[in-house]
Amino acid sequence: MPTAIAVTSPDLVLPPTDPQTPLAALLQSPDAQPLDSALVDMHRLLEQHGYVIAFCPASIPAAHEHRLHTVRSLLETDRIALIKSDLPPLGLAILVRQLRQLSVCDFSPGVIASAARLLSHYIHTGAVLNSVARLERVPVGLTAHARSWMPGSQFAVLANPRPQLVKVGPAATLEGPDFACELLLARGPASPDWITHTLAPAWGIKAVQEAALPADSATWWGTGKLTEFAAYLPDIAVLYQLVASVRREQCRWCPMELIGDRCGFCASHQPPEDEPAPPHAAAALGPVPASAHRARPLTRAERRRAIAPGP
Repeated sequence: MPTAIAVTSPDLVLPPTDPQTPLAALLQSPDAQPLDSALVDMHRLLEQHGYVIAFCPASIPAAHEHRLHTVRSLLETDRIALIKSDLPPLGLAILVRQLRQLSVCDFSPGVIASAARLLSHYIHTGAVLNSVARLERVPVGLTAHARSWMPGSQFAVLANPRPQLVKVGPAATLEGPDFACELLLARGPASPDWITHTLAPAWGIKAVQEAALPADSATWWGTGKLTEFAAYLPDIAVLYQLVASVRREQCRWCPMELIGDRCGFCASHQPPEDEPAPPHAAAALGPVPASAHRARPLTRAERRRAIAPGP
């Protein structure tokens, strides 16, 4: 069975892209589920899948986060990875879906968990806001703050991978991806016209899909008058090749396999190696140029591995 991917909110579970993409398990809050039931559900996931990788936003309520750690402690297991992410809600939902796609491939649970840092570099996530007066997660200058109080103002904000902010207009643009991607749009009260008519063509978007606006988006962006968007890699073969191109190592503190310099299960930083690293060894710390993964199509054997069930 594939490694189980779990989330703390149903908004983080986007529809699967194909019949092979599994759903994610929902880890409910203490208000919605007693501890005994939470222990039973997690034990069942471990019995069925062997390992569980749980994702939660950095803004998760403290009680919910404490519940996750309590469940892991009471089960006395090292087979549960708890990963917090600073991505906006829509971007985090895309990251979760990409790891759901990869969970059925031939990657170990440790590689899947540590791949979250790598893949997050390839998700360009932002929003169009009617006000940035309460935006705290992206730097906002005094001029933008002042313009927020002017009726009819709109701002385009990119939170990841590099913060950007511009006032919406015909000539306004955001620095976008240098690779072919699709766009997911979550409509809110703010008009999405600039996203679909200006941003998408400028970024060379191949297709625009729509999803419901996550409930946590208003809190993350500091206003309910927004429309959220995210550009991402939709192709499982490209995602597979990105992860497979990074050197795998064994964690120095636990037995898990990993890529990059941080273990997804025990969260320990790995000490640097004395010997020189291969070209893609640091890919989990920063993105590999997209051209490295567009130079040639996958071979037949690589395509089989990309869709082959994991152990």
